[in-house]
Amino acid sequence: MPQSTYRRFGNTSLKLSPLGLGCWQFSNGGGLIGKFWPTLEPSIINDIVRTCIEGGINWFDTAEIYGNGQSEQQLARALRETLPAEAHVHVATKWWPILRTASSIGRTINDRSEALEGRKIDLYQVHQPFSFSTVGSEMREMIKLAEAGKIEYIGVSNFCAKQMIEADRVLREHGMRLASNQVKYSLLDRSIEKNGILDTAKELNAAIIAYSPLAQGILSGKFHDDPLLVKTIKGPRKFGTAFRREGMKRSKPLIDTMRQIASHYDATVTQVALNWLIHAHGNTVFAIPGASKAQHAEQNVKTLRFKLTVDEINEISEVSKFVIR
Repeated sequence: MPQSTYRRFGNTSLKLSPLGLGCWQFSNGGGLIGKFWPTLEPSIINDIVRTCIEGGINWFDTAEIYGNGQSEQQLARALRETLPAEAHVHVATKWWPILRTASSIGRTINDRSEALEGRKIDLYQVHQPFSFSTVGSEMREMIKLAEAGKIEYIGVSNFCAKQMIEADRVLREHGMRLASNQVKYSLLDRSIEKNGILDTAKELNAAIIAYSPLAQGILSGKFHDDPLLVKTIKGPRKFGTAFRREGMKRSKPLIDTMRQIASHYDATVTQVALNWLIHAHGNTVFAIPGASKAQHAEQNVKTLRFKLTVDEINEISEVSKFVIR
């Protein structure tokens, strides 16, 4: 993908592909939430990362809580083993705040760096708004890391609009800005359009990073084509309401609309769903679909080879509104 396709990421100087790779699935089945995905062999992870890089994706999002550092380690190893010498990619990771105070941000940053084999942390995010400390305290600890050169930019995840504004206010006092807010966003969950998060991101010129952009796979359409595939899913996501008969019946009109539009581009429903996300709001929204197989990564990168028209975006948006509860 030509670099001209890359976008400026919020208030930063980073130029990123509209899609990154979410790396939760690299957790090796470890930690509190790592069992959500099956364990992946290193060779499979290498294939996924290589496919992303060759397809034009130039950033990867991971987190401390993903397998207690396992995802960071697997990503770093895969980058070391697959990244061409001339290639440059960016890494985003997150500090886990629950049952901690802001002081742990500084105490644990060397652990993050070690897990990432010393790779530069381009974006360091507070993973959740729930901790024993205030947003201001967390931002001030992040500022210390940025000033010490341990991280480049500061972001948050799952923060409400009010918390975003407070984070940016504190950062401004030190000549910095809030880079991003990582939130759940897809055609089946558009709550950020109503609760002020998306509007606030635009006002602050902060990026939105959309996680679960395919609603854990439902927006691929493959489960609508063959409902029996739900039984083959490993992990607890198959018990979600979207995967039940009623849920799939409700989302079918959206899948049908996207399938029709996809045929114009020789694309898939997955690619149309992702394309809507990264183009429906100008350059504000970036998305981080995951991939547990190389072919999933190949599906993702092909999203970057076309752009939906305004009319197509509007059509999908209208159908989506009737599908969402």
